[in-house]
Amino acid sequence: MPTEIAVVVYDGFDELDAVGPYEVLSAAADAGCDLAVSLVALDPTDDVTAAHGLRIGVDGTLADADPDVVVVPGGGWNDRSDASARAEAEKGDLPDALADLHASGVELAAVCTGGMLLAEAGILDGRPAVTHASAIDDLRETDAEVADARVVDDGDVLTAGGVTSGLDLALHLVERLCGPETAEEMATRIEYERRGGVRRTAR
Repeated sequence: MPTEIAVVVYDGFDELDAVGPYEVLSAAADAGCDLAVSLVALDPTDDVTAAHGLRIGVDGTLADADPDVVVVPGGGWNDRSDASARAEAEKGDLPDALADLHASGVELAAVCTGGMLLAEAGILDGRPAVTHASAIDDLRETDAEVADARVVDDGDVLTAGGVTSGLDLALHLVERLCGPETAEEMATRIEYERRGGVRRTAR
């Protein structure tokens, strides 16, 4: 059985936060890594509108995906708009769903201010984590341990800094799931030079 990876999107998510990891992970699957990658929403919908106006279709709902790993993008945290990661945090439905999934054994990987959704869910309490630089002060106000890293791998919870760090996070996931050679092949394919180290913790 392939490792099921669901990228969960919502109105106001940042395009690159989701599409970058989706491309890297899908390319790894195409290259023979035993992954299945999907785009899902929390609630049934035909499409979702991202922060900069990109409209994308989704494959289904988070509840129906039965994922092994969920990738959580950020977006619009500081804009305080009605469609943003902050709006999702305030509504609480997505953080609650992520908390339930994590409690059931699903690994979570947050990009940018997607990490704030994990913090809202209490998933980052007592854990090292990072988020977009503009939201670091907000992360410090939670019970997370703010880390100075581009990607933090705390076993079943991973976080990454802003926007392009989602590529590093996705390549790290590929390395974990498919091996370093496949990760390097994907980095070469997208002509991306991996940046910064990954902070790993023993858990």
